[in-house]
Amino acid sequence: MDWLFPAALALTGTMGALMSLWGLWYLISGLACVKKPTDYGIHPPQTRFAVLIAARNEAEVIGPLIDSLLAQDYPAELYDVWVVPNNCTDDTAGAARSRGARVLECTVPVKSKGEVLRFAYDRLRGRQYDAWLVFDADNVVDRRFLAEMNAARLTGVKAAQGYRDSKNPYDTAISGASSIYYWMMDRFHNGGKAGLGVSAMIGGTGFMVSQQLLDQLGGWRTETISEDLELTAQTVLAGAKVAYVPRAVTYDEQPLTWEQSFKQRRRWSSGTLQVARLCLPALEERQAARPRLALFDFEATLLLPAYQLAALAGLLCTALTAALGGRTLPEALVLALAGACGNIAWAALTATIAAGTVITLEGKWDHRLWKGLAAYWLFLLTWLPITAASFWKKTTVWEEIRHTRTMAPQLPK
Repeated sequence: MDWLFPAALALTGTMGALMSLWGLWYLISGLACVKKPTDYGIHPPQTRFAVLIAARNEAEVIGPLIDSLLAQDYPAELYDVWVVPNNCTDDTAGAARSRGARVLECTVPVKSKGEVLRFAYDRLRGRQYDAWLVFDADNVVDRRFLAEMNAARLTGVKAAQGYRDSKNPYDTAISGASSIYYWMMDRFHNGGKAGLGVSAMIGGTGFMVSQQLLDQLGGWRTETISEDLELTAQTVLAGAKVAYVPRAVTYDEQPLTWEQSFKQRRRWSSGTLQVARLCLPALEERQAARPRLALFDFEATLLLPAYQLAALAGLLCTALTAALGGRTLPEALVLALAGACGNIAWAALTATIAAGTVITLEGKWDHRLWKGLAAYWLFLLTWLPITAASFWKKTTVWEEIRHTRTMAPQLPK
């Protein structure tokens, strides 16, 4: 058994090196956020928008969203707000109509948000819209959102993701941790990708897709439960990119409980695996035919679940390697626990420093956020078993997460 310790040590080192390479690329792309975002300027309102809201049992929260959309600093005749109720047991349709939105009842069976959006697009495409905006029913939208997206489109942008802010960062530890995660995505992921000149990522809400791009893609045709990531993949494969428009701000409700967060992230992980299986072969084929940084970068994004699984395996390998240094069973158990705890402590420290950094850069410091900051490392750590479970058994159905926060965004004091 003399070979076991050096073998475990070699395996741990190899996995660590591969994870470091992946992490190095994300560090490089994240640091590119220092480049000033593109200023799309001020343009006269010309774009005719269709605003789509897929809504399932959202009567309690949809009113403030519609109010914020109907109060846009944009000519009312140039956009329509469409609520698409589906699988509802409440009066979402009535609540939407009472606030002034148009309602398109979903009359076909749907199992995902992507299917709802495809239904709406197929029914409304004859109305000659120039671009399509998508929001979740629990959002509140900054009054300049449509004007900023109009400016982006008129400068040649085919798809764009806005700034995804939080509506309730101070409610609970998990809503705070989730808020920090989205600020991290805004600053380091989408801001970094924009700095590198590659595609940002559509994030499910607060985004625009032009009719020109949809014509190029053959319509709205996502198939997975991560319609946002799949639409990003289709955009990259079409030779276009998702632009980042940070001045187009959406406030999103974050989960209040760990249970809600687990359900949400389980869906994200399963959806990423679906998109990876569907799109990675085509990305690799395009990369082999004509290498492009944008293709490589998006392939790295789709490998995130593999990275998380490798991180979990690396944690176990570190514990095993440490245990093999013990001479007795109690020594082995203590060393294994110490090795695992050491890795977790280092990850917790770096995650907390990163969270503090993004809070500072985004100007979000507030004493009410301390619970989210303290829980952020655990939020990231729990993603490892969630991803492992998704590899074992994927979620294929878009499950409802009930929203309850009928409130204006909570801003820092």
